[in-house]
Parts: sequence; structure tokens; C-alpha cells
Amino acid sequence: MATKSEVIYGKNTVDEAFASSREIFEVFVSEALYNKDKRLVGQIKKDRIKCHTIPNKKFDQYVKETYGVKGNHQGIVAVVAPYEYMPLREMLDKATSKKNEPAFIVVLDGLEDPHNLGAILRTADAAGVDGIVIRKDRAVGLSQTVAKLSTGAIEHVPVASVTNLTTALNAMKDAGLWVVGTDASEATDYRTVDGKLPLALVIGSEGKGMSRLVREACDFKVFLPMRGHVTSLNASVAAALLIYEVYNQRNKL
Repeated sequence: MATKSEVIYGKNTVDEAFASSREIFEVFVSEALYNKDKRLVGQIKKDRIKCHTIPNKKFDQYVKETYGVKGNHQGIVAVVAPYEYMPLREMLDKATSKKNEPAFIVVLDGLEDPHNLGAILRTADAAGVDGIVIRKDRAVGLSQTVAKLSTGAIEHVPVASVTNLTTALNAMKDAGLWVVGTDASEATDYRTVDGKLPLALVIGSEGKGMSRLVREACDFKVFLPMRGHVTSLNASVAAALLIYEVYNQRNKL
């Protein structure tokens, strides 16, 4: 295994890695998948990737003991170059230089659940978000679990990891973005936000919401109205609703 590498698994996840610019060092494929998926085998041969075929009965144990893979690997595990975070300045430059649409960046304030991050990456890719900004400390980062849960979206959505979210939000403001936070108090209905503005949408952590300094840095705060008995939504669900509200406003039928 290469010294600077990480492991990804699952057909969609590995497929998207093939389609991206990420370097793939080697793959491990079960005999069943190797004999069944001619397209996948053809891609491996075309890219001249070192391939190990392992008997079906031994595959689970091998990838678990060797690489710690315990999830639904679907018969394929790949050793790849580590995911590279995008510098925030580069993300802002790309987002604000588009001619056809305003910038749209999603900021995650202390999200800890890899399931939420994976789901948000999928939604961000589907809706054309320019990038996601996460905290370096006390928050979930990009991992093999997140890669699997994102079903390959991790290869296509730029992610910046920053030390100080408040400083990052101020940089976004300087670049012309309006910062919209999600909060239950002192907020307006999410449908009142002008989605055609250049936006940075802040999603708070599970249970705690936005931190005080991040909340104070927001230009607007919005909430999702609820008529039932629950008082909050899962972070990835809330993010999906808000992201698609912006998408809907920018892409009228």
C-alpha cells in the first residue's frame, strides 16, 4: 500500500474515482464481480491499474483485516491518492468568476456525522453547488465512510477545510457573497431569501446548531417552518431543502 494513500470501496464510489483525476494505485476485486462486470474490468485494464482478484469466500475477511473495510463494498476496494482539499481562495475565485450563475457555497459548522456529510455532498453535486467549507477541528472530515455515503459525489464537489469559520465567512463576504444561517430564533421563513444572490449557506451542527461567532457573522438567518410534533430536522435533510430552494429560484420551470 502506498505511503500516502487512502481506501475507498463500493462500485459507484470507485467508478467516480475512475472518472475523476484522482490517482488510483491498485484495486481489489472479488472473482464474482470480475467475471460479471466487463465494463469495470475494461476500465481497469485501460487505465493500467494494478488489479488483484480475490476468491469470493476470502474477499470479506481480506479487505476487513487488511484495510478495515466493514461496509457494503460490493466486491471492490481501491487504494487511491488522498483526497485533496481545495484552498478557500481558489474556491471563491472559481465560484465568483462564473458568468451564468451567482456563487453558491455551503458551509458546515461543526458537523460530526459522516452520514450527514456524505448526504450533503450528494445533494450539493446534484444541485450544482460550487463547494463545501468545513472546519478542520471538532468536525467530520473526508473519509472512506463519507466517500461511500456520497456515492462518488466526493470526487466532484470541491471541499475546503478551514481553521476559523468566522474568518472564512468574512472572506466570502469580501468576495460578494451574502451569508445565510439556519437558526430557530430571530430568523425568517427560508422562502423569503433571495436565492438569486451570491450565497453562502451555513448549516449548524447536529443538536447544537451554529456557534455564537458564526451566528453573529450571518447577514440573514432563516428557519424551516414545521407543523408537526418534531422540533428539528436532520442536518442533511435541512440542507437539502435549503439547497433546492436556491436551485428552484435560479431554475424556474
